[in-house]
Amino acid sequence: MQPHGRGAAGRARSAGQVAAVRRRRLLAGTAGGVVVAVALLTAFVWPGFGLPPAPAPTATVTAPPPSPSISPAAREGEQTDLTAALPDTVLQYVQRGLAESTTWGAQDDVVEAWEVTYADGEGAGATVVTLQVGQWADEPAAEGFAAAWLADAGEPSKQGEVTVGDEVTGTYAVVPGGAGSATVTWRNGTVVLTATGPADVVEDFYSAYPL
Repeated sequence: MQPHGRGAAGRARSAGQVAAVRRRRLLAGTAGGVVVAVALLTAFVWPGFGLPPAPAPTATVTAPPPSPSISPAAREGEQTDLTAALPDTVLQYVQRGLAESTTWGAQDDVVEAWEVTYADGEGAGATVVTLQVGQWADEPAAEGFAAAWLADAGEPSKQGEVTVGDEVTGTYAVVPGGAGSATVTWRNGTVVLTATGPADVVEDFYSAYPL
């Protein structure tokens, strides 16, 4: 039998060891709880943390605009500021003739008016767009003529505003014609233009035209 004093000391050490183990377990549990709490707090407070990564943006491939396959016709005579502003190429369509308009004239109070033929090739198989363009002395005169012209042309299938940047400079309207054709009429300030050709062509032509 062990002495009484030695047994008490052993029991004291055993009790101390048990208490130490309990403290270590308590500290470990507390530390784990802190880690979980920090993770949860970060997931709600830090935007995007804890969420799956955002998908990579999808690249958009834009096809290059169609290019002309023929050369523009030579311009004869002295050019005005208006004719100088008329492009020789619009998408795949090329200027194949520029002459004074026989459609718009002095009876329309126009300052100057021209007819321009655009085509995407030569021969009978080419797609042709015919442009009438005129300039009036001021915007009210151009607006009045465009309104009267459209009233005679027929019911538009589409119409809207012409804008340059954030400024509205006029209006446009698409009027269907016979045999799958259409005419787009638009006004930009003092200039009025019409483009006549296949219905599936003239709207793209108008959208790409710089005036």
